[in-house]
Amino acid sequence: MYLTKEEEKMLEGEYGEATRKAMKLLVKLGDIYGAEKMVEVSSAQASGVSYKSIGDPGLEFLEGFAQEGARVIVPTFLNPAGMDLENWKKFDFPEEFAEKQARIINAFKRMRVTISATCTPYYASALPRMNEHLAWAESSAVSFANSVIGALTNREGGPSALAAAITGRTPEYGLHLEENRKPTIVVEVEAEEFEFGLLGNLVGKMVKNKIPYFKGIKKATTDDLKYLGAAMAASGAVALYYVEGITPKASEQETTGLEKTTITTEDLEKRKEELTTADEKPDLIAFGCPHLSIAEVKWISDFLKNRKMKTKLWLFTSTAAKAIADRMGYTENIERAGGSIITDTCMVVAPIEQMGFGTVAVNSGKAAHYLPGFCKQKVIIDSMENLLEKWSE
Repeated sequence: MYLTKEEEKMLEGEYGEATRKAMKLLVKLGDIYGAEKMVEVSSAQASGVSYKSIGDPGLEFLEGFAQEGARVIVPTFLNPAGMDLENWKKFDFPEEFAEKQARIINAFKRMRVTISATCTPYYASALPRMNEHLAWAESSAVSFANSVIGALTNREGGPSALAAAITGRTPEYGLHLEENRKPTIVVEVEAEEFEFGLLGNLVGKMVKNKIPYFKGIKKATTDDLKYLGAAMAASGAVALYYVEGITPKASEQETTGLEKTTITTEDLEKRKEELTTADEKPDLIAFGCPHLSIAEVKWISDFLKNRKMKTKLWLFTSTAAKAIADRMGYTENIERAGGSIITDTCMVVAPIEQMGFGTVAVNSGKAAHYLPGFCKQKVIIDSMENLLEKWSE
């Protein structure tokens, strides 16, 4: 790999041991993928935050790295932790878990990482521009950045994203190169009405790591695209997609001669049946994977006026969205109906299997993919409206 003089200084340890280790990791990564040089990144997003995910080895690594003087030099935002960082006692998160989680957060704080604790940094404070190079790690955020914004990032691992944050660099390979960002399969959506999370779950399972180009989707909100990309990244390994007439750069893509597949209403219904592993009353209805936008929180607040939940309802979002919800009265409406807004975490990375839950109802194709294995949960998947209608009165 070609390194600039500044990058050589980092590799030689002139900026400290932590920076040397970070650059060494990135050079090795670049060598593995055949990168010719580094590119500067405008922001990073660090994953590997929940104690549930990284355990004691991850905690010890982060504390050691912070002790060595690791400090980020570009805006760096943190993925969700395993609990509500301020209100974990209120929601009965295990105390031993909370103690370890707090140590992880303190290590990131020492490294000057912004404790945003959200998988939707683009809603809170980290909206990049088209064609900017990033080093983001969370799969749904990577998909959103590449597809909806038109920025350029690979799906970084936790260590490589942190290394990029410390050096301000990442190897130029994969989706940092335009030649690797072309669609490889056309997905014709023939269903008229559908849940974007369910569509994404099915398509991700089908296309694996290909780059889909969707036709037939007539309209989509930002939240719709969020759910679509998140589910494809979970059930497959899709880090970039295009939607004809909707996402940036879709009009520039050539689709002639590409492999094609068709999605019908029947296909989606079959997939819904496959993902639904319970038919009893859920222990928990959980929305916010990825984190809810303030628009979604408002919609839920409006829907629950003069209603009472018949089961526990947890809404996961960022602290930024929660602050607005508090100010606008949405939180009060939701709590009056029996629901709760929880920040900094989600139903997947929280230790819900230790907290008495066994069946979770979701609208998220990503959550439906991860909950059975990672959280040992039975799953009910349906639209937000249908779930609230059925389990409130």
